This record gives sequence, C-alpha cells and structure tokens, in this order.
Amino acid sequence: MQWTVPNILTLIRLVAAPMVALVFLLLPRPFSDWIALILFLSASLTDYLDGVLARRWGQETKFGAMMDPIADKAMVVIALAVVLGLYGTVAFGGTILFNAMVLVPVVVILFREVFVSGLREFLGEVAGTLKVTRLAKWKTFVQMVAIGLMFSFGLFDHYFGRWTEGMDGTLIQGILDGAVPDEFGLSWLYMGLIGSSFGALALLWIAAVLTLVTGADYFLKARPHLRDGG
Repeated sequence: MQWTVPNILTLIRLVAAPMVALVFLLLPRPFSDWIALILFLSASLTDYLDGVLARRWGQETKFGAMMDPIADKAMVVIALAVVLGLYGTVAFGGTILFNAMVLVPVVVILFREVFVSGLREFLGEVAGTLKVTRLAKWKTFVQMVAIGLMFSFGLFDHYFGRWTEGMDGTLIQGILDGAVPDEFGLSWLYMGLIGSSFGALALLWIAAVLTLVTGADYFLKARPHLRDGG
C-alpha cells in the first residue's frame, strides 16, 4: 500500500464506518448523536475528496480502487443499521411495532447494495467496464443527505423534548392550537420538528427509489455477461 493522501482518506472513512454505530454504546445521547453525525458527514466528505485528489495528483492506486467502494458500502450499510435501530420501531397501544416508513426504504437500499456487490464479485474484471452513471452518483449523494438528516432529526427531537420538558400537556396543545400566546416559539420548534422528520423520510424514500433504478440499470447492463456460453 502507498501512503498517499487519497488512500489515507479512504482508510479514515473505513475506520469511521463502525464508529458511527459504536459511539452509541460508548457515549450517552445526545453526545453519541453529535459524534455519529460528525463522523458520517466527515466520511461523506472524504468520499468526494479522495477521488478528486487521486485524479488531480495522479495518485490512483490498486489499493484505493479496491478499498474505496468497500469503505463507501461499509459507511452506508452501518449508518442505515443505526438509523433502523433508532427509528425502526414505534410504540402503538403499548405494543412495539416496526416502522414501515423507515424499514421499507432501508431494506430496499440494503438489498440493492448486497445484490450489486454480488454481481460485481461474480463478474470480476468485466464489472470494471460498467461505468458509474450520473444517476448513480446522485443516488449516493441523496443517500448521504438522507442519512445525515435522519441523524440530525434525532438531535432536533432530543432538544425539542428538553425544551418542552415539564410543561403541561394542555398548555403545549393550547400553544400549538393558537389559543395560548406562544412566548417561547414552541409552535415554530414543533413545525421544525415535523418538517425535519418528513424531509428526512422523504429523502430516504427518494434514495430508495434511485437505488432500485440504478440497481436495475446495472443488472440490465450486466445481463449479456451472465448468459451461459457468452
């Protein structure tokens, strides 16, 4: 391995991937949420930087070509596992149920990643001829933003809950209904919480759709190489 800056950035991203999950075991919330968000955003930035620097400085290596997609997949898969652990269930009538709004897109994304990785492994060198499309790059970008927003929502929810802690439920509802003067900007906080949750979920679903489309495109391009005797 050559200790180039792009390779070091790739290794940092690979190490950061499991730490996104482990911080929730090592630190109490919301500190763990902050560290996980910072790690994920930093790793997402290195995903862009290592490729740009490798091409600009002529430092493209076999190690980087091998480890870069591994680090990317590790970051996305582990971050989605954390999101599923944090928001994959809801309480309803005293019963814990799976949250389909989170579970379905996460399962779709994970399935596609495993499926495409299996195709690439089977195709070997041929997989290198199937270039990454512009849509696939957008898919990755939307995935990163959606996961980052899901982590941000956890922080928003935490601080919003702290803000309203100890307040009477009737008073809170009266403020939200407009019957009581909103001296603390509670309605704006509440609308921000709802907006961030819908925004994060919407982007997660968009990422899942783009993931399916790009996965199907990759499979169609790979079909000629999967025929017996081809």
